[in-house]
Amino acid sequence: MSRARIYFLSLLAGLALTGPGRAEITGPTAGAETGTLTLILENDLFYNLDRHYTNGVQAVWTTARDEVPDWTRRWARWVPFFAQDGHVRAVFSLGQNMYTPSDIETRDPPLNERPYAGWLHGSAGLINETNRRMDQLQLTLGIVGPASLAEPAQKIVHRLTDAPKPLGWDTQLHNEPGIVITYQRSWRYDLVETTGFGIDIMPHVGGAVGNVATYADAGFMLRAGWQLPADFGPARIQPSLPGSGFFEPDARHPVGFYWFLGFSGRAVARNIFLDGNSFRDSRSVDRKVWVADVQAGVALNIYDARVTYTHVFRTREFSGQPEGDEYGAVAVTWQF
Repeated sequence: MSRARIYFLSLLAGLALTGPGRAEITGPTAGAETGTLTLILENDLFYNLDRHYTNGVQAVWTTARDEVPDWTRRWARWVPFFAQDGHVRAVFSLGQNMYTPSDIETRDPPLNERPYAGWLHGSAGLINETNRRMDQLQLTLGIVGPASLAEPAQKIVHRLTDAPKPLGWDTQLHNEPGIVITYQRSWRYDLVETTGFGIDIMPHVGGAVGNVATYADAGFMLRAGWQLPADFGPARIQPSLPGSGFFEPDARHPVGFYWFLGFSGRAVARNIFLDGNSFRDSRSVDRKVWVADVQAGVALNIYDARVTYTHVFRTREFSGQPEGDEYGAVAVTWQF
């Protein structure tokens, strides 16, 4: 896994930088009228760990700007916090998350350890964007428990990679349908804008309500780079800093990159992967109310493709957790 990180960083270092300008949503763009497919992998093995939030995969399809049915645009205009003059996109995703205790080679993990859990989920949502603001409203439905297929998925991957066999999946959370409604608003403000080079900041607020997760969050992301594309940061699997599954490079200068640094704080009222099942007795731990993420990484866009790498630091999520977690996230986006 670490070789993947070295590859992306070396690719960035070898890039020749030429041409002035910065992409704007209102200007000429490459692939502005196309949809985008984003594939996301989040895994703690990037840092030789195998615990807690240990793996997440997600495929996301985002439609082109305003390439949605008329009834969808009309419905979006009724959402009170959407900009009335904003562009509308639809977004659909399918993904799976895995959670384990810190020692996966124990058949009966201690009761004060994070329980085994899987989360198979699909989402549909709307994005409303202007040149400086993005609103995201999303409905996620899924299943927690054995039906999420997290157990066979992890065992297959560990067998193929010759990693230790996880032995405690018999103690995982029970099957439970899940629903989460998520809303995020992000703004983008220029701090420095010169010929080719730019720095901007993107504060955000939002939250989620549901039996799987309920929280409120706020934070910011700082970007600095060359030919900054008009996006809102790298795509991530929620809960996390919000990002965009689409990007708008300038057709005149379609090669660019940026570094980013972000922070998000969450007040957590419900986390099924720590609190346990909603309607049945299950394993659980004492959830912490305040959780923070710090992320840093790099994004590279070349014509119709964008590659991002993110290093995430997460504070302790439950009492008795000896230290915070960290994991890596790779996202690849193509415009079609």
